[in-house]
This record gives sequence, structure tokens and C-alpha cells, in this order.
Amino acid sequence: MARKKPLVVVTRKLPDKIETRMRELFDARLNMDDRPRTQAELVEAAASADVLVPTITDRIDSAVLSQAGPNLKLIANFGNGVDHIDVATATARGITVTNTPGVLTEDTADMTMALILAVPRRLTEGASVLTAEDGVWPGWSPTWMLGHRIWGKRLGIIGMGRIGQAVARRARAFGLQIHYHNRRPLPAAIEEELEATYWDSLDQMLARMDILSVNCPHTPATYHLLSARRLKLVRRDAYIVNTARGEVIDENALARMIETGELAGAGLDVFEQEPAVSPKLLKLARQGKVVLLPHMGSATVEARVDTGEKVIVNIKTFMDGHRPPDRVLPSML
Repeated sequence: MARKKPLVVVTRKLPDKIETRMRELFDARLNMDDRPRTQAELVEAAASADVLVPTITDRIDSAVLSQAGPNLKLIANFGNGVDHIDVATATARGITVTNTPGVLTEDTADMTMALILAVPRRLTEGASVLTAEDGVWPGWSPTWMLGHRIWGKRLGIIGMGRIGQAVARRARAFGLQIHYHNRRPLPAAIEEELEATYWDSLDQMLARMDILSVNCPHTPATYHLLSARRLKLVRRDAYIVNTARGEVIDENALARMIETGELAGAGLDVFEQEPAVSPKLLKLARQGKVVLLPHMGSATVEARVDTGEKVIVNIKTFMDGHRPPDRVLPSML
């Protein structure tokens, strides 16, 4: 007699290839209209599922987990970050949590490098001249639309995990000097390969960099890591790029300091209150002082498919009675 397929509830629309495979392997309940689920719907899903597959848009907090049904044994997150999941409560309730590390590294690093180029060189501001309905390009001029070169500048990377290291490799090819702050130094061989300088003190590094790239995860320890106090340490002519999580930066302080000229500008792919974007930042974007993207860092077909395949491996391994390869524990956060 065939074993009953586990009920897997997927909260958002996934690539067709992944959804088809999930239907083959599991009793998969899919979200075909891709509408973000309400908290009430997440509670209902947790109450009925054997496996829940959430994404960053789903808040799986203690209120949801307290109403989880007895069959829910696995939360297989579609994505690397798990700051939207109360991992400690899940673990305490005997629910395993997994994520999908590694698959977003190269795409997010590409987007980070794109913003590192776009902000100092005023790319979006220049492009808008050609596409504005009432805009007329006056033609080339020696003093028009001047930005700043990045070759020879110092890049400070905050968080030197997989993505931070991938950013460093790209940045070296563009002639940037690599500096970084991390919980601990990289192995000597990697530091040598990247020609990277380690700073134990984030405050000291911030004061010396031309460009800062935020590549650390959002955890309780990194919430507003770049606080108003720390942002005041940054040079007035420096740029900040964030493709990690919006909560790592005090967004109001950042916008205020760019507006008053205390910072040169920023390139942001993530925001504190997603999907809402601060009106102050939108105003600055219209003035050409910041570049804003709608959380596109990992938005490639390849990344989404690879992520889905990792989710399937985690579910299948768990259901076969083995430890899933990408288990997340509270001690890791």
C-alpha cells in the first residue's frame, strides 16, 4: 500500500517547474494567484499542514506557531533569510526549520555591484533624462552629469559571508580596495585571495570608507546596526548600498542625512517596512540622490528554480526520516 503523501502548503506562487515537481512528490496546496496570505490564512495553513513552505512575505511568529496543528513538523522556507520565522518557538514546539543557503549568492552580489556602480555614476538619473516625457537631452558637455569613479576607492563590506565574499571578488575586478567587518576574521587564505583588510571595530571602519555595502543577515543583533550614531561616523562624501535587509539600517536617519548633505547617497534594494517605501526616500530618488529597487537582488529565473529545488530536497530528506541538509537552529542566528 502506497504511503500517504505529506500535505505541503506553499504560501506564494513558485516557478512552474518547482510546483509541478511538488505536485508529483507531495499533496501540495499551491497559491496560484500569488496573493500574500493574511495572518489568519497562515494560522489556518499551520493548523492543517504537515509541511509549511513560507517566503519572506509571511510572518511565521509565535502567534501563528502557537496554533500549529500536531502534524506540522517542518517549515521549509523558500529563501535564505529566516528573520520572518520565530525559529526558537518552532524548535521548542518540535518543528524543524530549513532554509536555502547559497543559491542567491551570485545574483545578489551582481545586484550589489550594480548599485555600487549606479549610485556614484548617477546611472538612473542619467537614464531618466532620455525617458522623461518633457525632458530634452542637451547633448554631451564636459561638465554635465558628473559622477565619481569607483576605481581606487575603499569599499567597506559589512558581513563577509558568502555574498560579502562574492561582492569582494567583483569589486576587486573594478579596482576597489576591500575592507570588511565581520563577527570574526576570515581564514587567512581567503583574506589573502581577496586582499581584504579586517576591521574588528565597525565604528573605525565606517569612518574611513568611500562606499559601504551591507551584506549581513537581519537578526536581533543586527537590527539598526547602522544606527543614527553610526551613520554620523560615515564620511559626507561616502555612499551606502544595501541588498541585505532594510532593518539593518535606521532608514529615517539615513534619509535625513542624505537630505541634509551629511551623506552623498545610497543604493537600496531593501526597506524597513516592505513593501512600503519611505516617502523621504522616494523624494530623494526623484532628486537623483538615491537609487531604489523593489527587492530585486535575487530575482533571476535560475535563483528561483535553484531555491525551489533546495526546498524540495529539504522536504524529501525530512520525510524520509533523515536530517535535512539546511536545518536552521536558534544558535545559528
